[in-house]
Amino acid sequence: MSQGIAVLQMSSSANRVENLVCAEALIEKAVEQGAKVLVLPENFALLGVEDVYQAGLSETQNSDDSLRQWLAAMARKYGVWLVAGSIPLASRPDGTQLDQHIRAACLVFNEHGDEVARYDKIHLFDVDVADNYGSYRESDTVEPGDQLVVVDTPCGRLGLSICYDLRFAEQFYQLREQGAEIITVPSAFTAMTGAAHWEVLLRARAIETQCYVVASNQTGQHSQERQSYGHSMIVDPWGEVLVSLSDEIGVKSTVIDLELLSDIRQRMPIKNHHRLSFNADL
Repeated sequence: MSQGIAVLQMSSSANRVENLVCAEALIEKAVEQGAKVLVLPENFALLGVEDVYQAGLSETQNSDDSLRQWLAAMARKYGVWLVAGSIPLASRPDGTQLDQHIRAACLVFNEHGDEVARYDKIHLFDVDVADNYGSYRESDTVEPGDQLVVVDTPCGRLGLSICYDLRFAEQFYQLREQGAEIITVPSAFTAMTGAAHWEVLLRARAIETQCYVVASNQTGQHSQERQSYGHSMIVDPWGEVLVSLSDEIGVKSTVIDLELLSDIRQRMPIKNHHRLSFNADL
C-alpha cells in the first residue's frame, strides 16, 4: 500500500525553543495531510548563528542529548517516521568521541520513537558564494562521514543525503545501487545557489536514479548574513515536480507510488545499461 511523504519547510533561527515549536506545528500539519514519513530540513533546530554546529553541539551536550529525545517523542506522539534533517553530534556512529570536530547527522526515527538509521554528511560545503555570508567552511568544525545509508520505511527503501551531497551524482547512483527507491535531501541551500541550481539538480538526480527525490529546504532570512532559498519539493522518478513550496514556512505532501517507479524502471532499465564504474570513495 502506498504511503504519504511530506517535506517540512522552516526558517530556523538562533532560538532553538522557537524552532522546535515551529517544527512540531509543521509535523502536526503533515499528519493532518495523511503523511507517514516526514522530512525536516537541515539544521532545523538551530540556524542563524555564526557557528551553528558548535552552538548546537553545546546545547545538545548540556541537555543530555535532548534533540534525540525530542525527535523520538515527536515520532511516538504523532505515530510517524521522522527524517530529522541534520543535528550536530559529538561522536561517530561507532561511538568514538570527537575532540575538535562534530558530525552533521541525519537521524531517522520510526513511529515507535526508535532511532533506526543515522547518516553523517559526506560532502562538506567549503565554498565562496557572492552573498552577504561570503565564505562557507563546514570542514572547520565538521568531520565528514564515509558511509551511505538506506533504510526501509512505510513509503519504500529510503536513501539518505544532506544538502551539498546533492551536487555529487555518484552518491545518488550508489544509493540506487543499494536499493533506494526514495532519496531525501534535507537542506539549507543558500538563496543564491538555490535560485541557480536547486530545482535542476533535484530533477536531475531523480531522473538519473529513477527514484523519488524528497527535498526539505530552509527558507528566508536567518540572520543578517544568512538567507536560504526555500522551494522544498518532491520529484517523481520521471523528473516531474509533484508538489512544491515557494518561500513560505509550510508543509507539502504526496503519495509515493512504487508501481509507477517500477514501471519507469522496467520501461527504461538504466541500471542494466551502465557501462562505466563510479569511484566508490566518496
